[in-house]
Amino acid sequence: MSSSPEIPTSTLRLPWKHRLMLRLGTIATNTFCRSDFTINRWLTGILDRRTPPSSIPIDGVSSSDLLIDPSRNLWVRIFTPIDAVQSLPVIFYYHGGGFAFSYADSSLYHTTAHQFAKQLRAVVISVNYRLAPEFRFPCQYDDGFDALKFIDEIDDGTLPASADLGRSFILGESAGGNLGHHVAVRASEYAFKKLKLIGFIATQPFFGAEERTESEIRLCNQAPLSLRLSDWFWKAFLPVGSDRDHAAANVFGPNGRDISGVERFPATVVLVGGFDLLQDGQRRYYEGLKRMGKEVKMVELPNAIHGFFCFPDLPEYSSMIQEVRDFIAAQWQNCNKEGLVVQ
Repeated sequence: MSSSPEIPTSTLRLPWKHRLMLRLGTIATNTFCRSDFTINRWLTGILDRRTPPSSIPIDGVSSSDLLIDPSRNLWVRIFTPIDAVQSLPVIFYYHGGGFAFSYADSSLYHTTAHQFAKQLRAVVISVNYRLAPEFRFPCQYDDGFDALKFIDEIDDGTLPASADLGRSFILGESAGGNLGHHVAVRASEYAFKKLKLIGFIATQPFFGAEERTESEIRLCNQAPLSLRLSDWFWKAFLPVGSDRDHAAANVFGPNGRDISGVERFPATVVLVGGFDLLQDGQRRYYEGLKRMGKEVKMVELPNAIHGFFCFPDLPEYSSMIQEVRDFIAAQWQNCNKEGLVVQ
């Protein structure tokens, strides 16, 4: 990777400390990503700080790990609010990182999931999935879906007593949002025993296409996700020789799948950032779901950069939390009306 993306200071309202973090993060990512679409894992291993789980509650949330399949390092980290006096929704969380970076115990995403559990009053199950380019499509989708199946089949005493699988959600951000869509499609066609997927929260989901969008051109050098880096991620993740019209990237494009007939695809909220070059693709995803008869809402956050959820002190973060809270509450009410909830 070459030059560092620029931040347009004339219009983007962002504190200087966050600008500095974006700059340093961009330099690091450019150093990690090689021109042959491999990653310097030795260097990422040094700089990617890990956080262990804590059975002793920290800021009102405890955490624990659950191994699913050691052969592919598939495991989950479960975050539980300790003062729950009633059942809580379950959120399956898929982190971002272009399918290529970070883990469920990376400090950044540990903190993000911890905050979701606290702020959303939910049991959050953060899935550790395999990374590209060592493991390309469809490994991440397989891991994401298999985590749902595993949780559905385990004994009742394994999960926290407050976890209500009858109101389960997927929350995916960036590449995790793309992963979340594909897992949601699979889950909608699978007969779970206890788990009912009633909502999908797509936070700045990572979709693409061969044809450039206006926002990709206009924001091509916007940190932290530049067009150069976005293209690199697709090259490292998709099958060798594929382009961005592959069904994994362009989900409703020429090679994509019409999910009109997938009746149990969950209600969806799509969060879009005004300084995210992916925004046009996210709007296209929203329009595609609407066209296929799905329940979907789009929330636009005009001053949000890609990955704003990593900065809880930004007003956009508070807006996102409130929107997600409202979405979870609405789907819970719908389930009560329809008698769909498993107690």
